[in-house]
Amino acid sequence: MDERRRIVNVLLDEGSLGQGTPHISHDRAAAIFDLLEENHFEPADGSLGPFILHLGVRENRLVFDVRDESDQEAFNFSVSIAAFRSIVRDYHIICDSYYDAIKMGTPSRIQAIDMGRRGLHNEGAELLKARLADHVIVDLDTARRFFTLLCVLHMR
Repeated sequence: MDERRRIVNVLLDEGSLGQGTPHISHDRAAAIFDLLEENHFEPADGSLGPFILHLGVRENRLVFDVRDESDQEAFNFSVSIAAFRSIVRDYHIICDSYYDAIKMGTPSRIQAIDMGRRGLHNEGAELLKARLADHVIVDLDTARRFFTLLCVLHMR
């Protein structure tokens, strides 16, 4: 893993966060942990890191405030979250079904719901990866973790 093309810290804008459920808090913490463990974040302009990312939602846009290791501004950009509305909505619905199934569902029902959940998650990640491409190149796993963060930020 190239340390110059990665994120070493993620800070979420407190104003973008809502109350959230324990599941949302867990998903947020897990996404950040997994993102910091392994990610690929390569700015389109060739800038090198490692980077600190401040992430939030403002005016219906996912805002990436990218900073260097000393937390000085490197660059920033945003992407509209309008294109993600239906995927995020459907993802939240299927996640609720998944959590309900875990409590009292059969293993086959849990597995079927989980497959649908993963499919929607991948669809959202691929869309986000494409929308980020003008600004940064990320791999699918990094895009999946960003999609999770978009979902939890969207639940304000």
